[in-house]
Amino acid sequence: MLSNEEYKALKFKDMEYAVKRTNELNNSTDPRVLYKNSRPIMDLKHMLETSADLYRDNVAVYDKEVRGGEYIPTTYSQLLERVNALGTALIARGLKDKKISVIGDNSHQWGVSYLAAVCGTGVVVPLDKELSARELKNLVVEAEVACVLCDDRFTEAFLAMKDSGDTSLEIIVSLQAKEHGERVLSFHKLLEEGMGLLAEGNRDFLDAQIYRDEMSIILFTSGTTGVSKGVMLSHGNITEDLMTAPTLLEVRPDDIFFSILPIHHTYECTCGFLMPLYKGAAVAYCEGLKHIVKNLSEARPTMLLAVPLILESLYKKIWQNAQKAGKDKMLRKVIAINRKTKKIGLDLGPVFLKKITDLFGGRMRMIICGGAAINPEILKGINDFGITALQGYGLTECAPICALNPDKFFKHDSLGYVLPGFDAKVIDPDPETGIGEIAVKGGNVMLGYYKMPEESAKVLVDGWLHTGDLGYIDKDNYIYLTGRSKNVIITKNGKNVYPEELEYYLSNLPLVKESMVWGRDSEESDEVLIFASIFPDEEEVAALLGEKADTEAIKKVLWEEIDKINGELPFFKRIKKITVRDREFEKTTGKKIIRHAEENKRF
Repeated sequence: MLSNEEYKALKFKDMEYAVKRTNELNNSTDPRVLYKNSRPIMDLKHMLETSADLYRDNVAVYDKEVRGGEYIPTTYSQLLERVNALGTALIARGLKDKKISVIGDNSHQWGVSYLAAVCGTGVVVPLDKELSARELKNLVVEAEVACVLCDDRFTEAFLAMKDSGDTSLEIIVSLQAKEHGERVLSFHKLLEEGMGLLAEGNRDFLDAQIYRDEMSIILFTSGTTGVSKGVMLSHGNITEDLMTAPTLLEVRPDDIFFSILPIHHTYECTCGFLMPLYKGAAVAYCEGLKHIVKNLSEARPTMLLAVPLILESLYKKIWQNAQKAGKDKMLRKVIAINRKTKKIGLDLGPVFLKKITDLFGGRMRMIICGGAAINPEILKGINDFGITALQGYGLTECAPICALNPDKFFKHDSLGYVLPGFDAKVIDPDPETGIGEIAVKGGNVMLGYYKMPEESAKVLVDGWLHTGDLGYIDKDNYIYLTGRSKNVIITKNGKNVYPEELEYYLSNLPLVKESMVWGRDSEESDEVLIFASIFPDEEEVAALLGEKADTEAIKKVLWEEIDKINGELPFFKRIKKITVRDREFEKTTGKKIIRHAEENKRF
């Protein structure tokens, strides 16, 4: 711990850097940097405090106390008050400088817990609510977690971990309980304790020293091809993204972000939780996937963060409903006419496409898709409905934003423009295609992997993060991905086949809901065969072949379409065998198909 004078000098340097960084952004001559109102923030605590000063009475969070009830607003001043109270109570309970986990559904309590943990108490370790008790215990042991704040349904599992004596767990807090129990504390009672301590003059949390460039967050990745790693992030990593990203894409104080993705993932946490708090906007929490349409109509949000699976499902459902109602041809005509009239400043969408935009709450203006590449035709289609839809690119290791499509200069087939002040390059590009491994550099790049120096050294080389993603960068500095280096299929004659490319072609077939492509050595010849597992769209199958269509009938129609795809491809890329699945693929909790899972490759 530094002396008061030393700490003041450190924070002066932190502020000096933040001012320099925002001045560069706000005075940028880059034509894509349209929004030049970034304010300097030293760390997340400084971000929250300055937002509470600037947007005191704005609503920061909309949440529901009871399922199916009304949205309850929490203002910025109330949010800061609760964070300060909980942080004060946690320190009073002996948790200063310890690892604190948060796990549960997206909620106001989750957000307050995260901020209280990271803004002066200790190191926050968000945990994935979809993991098994065994997997959670492994992470609790690995990260040396001392306290966990959790939804009620997890308390028994964490009590068992504590009783086992194998963990460092000291305190378990229920996010829902109204009273302290014998073994489980109450979030609400801790708030009351903290309020009382603050009233008595306790400043342990208020005056806690925040070190911008030290590990403050451990995020465990849910990789599709390997063991999870603890990504070490600092306040500085997150604030770099917060100050930079909204220069390309406008975020307003009157925006409402609709929070549907798991908040422990850095994509949702940084972009859908911390970003709105930095810009004075609000977050409305969805009650779950089954309640999306209802909650959209209640919250009437303007911003949505999505992954391809959600966006593709919504888009497909809109067209299926139009087809069932016999209005798909009319909808196509309206869209075609509107494309032309918009060029002369006349947008017919608000009148003729109102029923579609009402499905998104009636005020949606921006949808950002991340987590994986999406078919650009779907983004174009959503833009045709009158909602700006674009892609961003990031990794947990980059807190997470590396690139983002500017809202006025987007390219549907690109994952985004490299953020101003950050760098990206292609390592060992193929002389013919320009494709190689993407490497990135900037203040958002992680400190390393927790307790894994060898793994850290593999990906962090001379300040550059080797992402493992393959792609290229165009002349305008937009990133395009072709696949993951671990997924590449290498044929016997040394040719590279990117499964993601073939999966993209398959995704354009109406009968295909999801697919996974991989390579396998042939038993008959000395070559690598391209295999594809396909999970069909039940509604499309029923519409085309009837409800009782068998696997062979589905395969027959699929092969007719795949033969057309193969006809456009060089021989080494052609799909040789397919299987039709009767259930969804095994996925990570981030909804990515697990490529190494043998069940996903079964024939």
